[in-house]
Amino acid sequence: MNRVVTALGLVAVAVYLVGWAPTPLFIAGALFFAVLGYWEYSGLVTAQAIPRPGPFGWLTGLLIIFFPQFTLPGASILLLCSFVAALRQNNLRDVLPEVAAAFMGAFYAFAPWRFAIDLRSISVHFLFFALALNWVGDSAAYYVGRQFGKHKLAPVVSPGKSWEGAIASVFGAVLFGLLYLGYFVPQIPRWQVALLAAVANFAGQLGDLAESALKRGAGVKDSSNLLPGHGGILDRVDSSLFALPVVYVLYSLIK
Repeated sequence: MNRVVTALGLVAVAVYLVGWAPTPLFIAGALFFAVLGYWEYSGLVTAQAIPRPGPFGWLTGLLIIFFPQFTLPGASILLLCSFVAALRQNNLRDVLPEVAAAFMGAFYAFAPWRFAIDLRSISVHFLFFALALNWVGDSAAYYVGRQFGKHKLAPVVSPGKSWEGAIASVFGAVLFGLLYLGYFVPQIPRWQVALLAAVANFAGQLGDLAESALKRGAGVKDSSNLLPGHGGILDRVDSSLFALPVVYVLYSLIK
């Protein structure tokens, strides 16, 4: 029951933020999920005996969200500062992992939500499409994988996933994209919608595997226990973190 209630609550929040929330509230929501994601990511980092990311990772994340036009010069300066600050370590073997983990986490947890903000400014339908295509794909993968899955997709990272389920996920996402964008954004050619859905779904599946790898490296089942019955924020948005930038970039190329 907790799992169902949590799922319904998450769907309601997502639909409101994407479709009806004022822009400042949507940005606040995007920042909220980014901060929670980075916090969970930091826990996965420390579980792998890497020093917890310091303030420069957080500052880079905030820079990405609020001042994307200054990300390259700003992140470069913060990276240098982070290197200098890491020299405090008694074990110099920790310098590289600490700095690398901080800045990877900033782009992993914060940058996709910057793309979400930009997609919403283009059209709420593109943002909802980018978020929902992997939700639909995951459902297709689950049912097909259970019935027909025989060939392991990534046995070390995620033993339960199969190639049959992955293919079903792509087809489910393409069907969803053709129906959803075909209705709400009919000016885009169908073949471009299908391509966009297929590539973004594939990216989302890689995002799922990437987060699974982080958890397996940390020796944990979930990224946190924030969501009853669902684990953590990263467990729910791992696919979207990879799909959002792909949808934005591909749309920018085809528009």
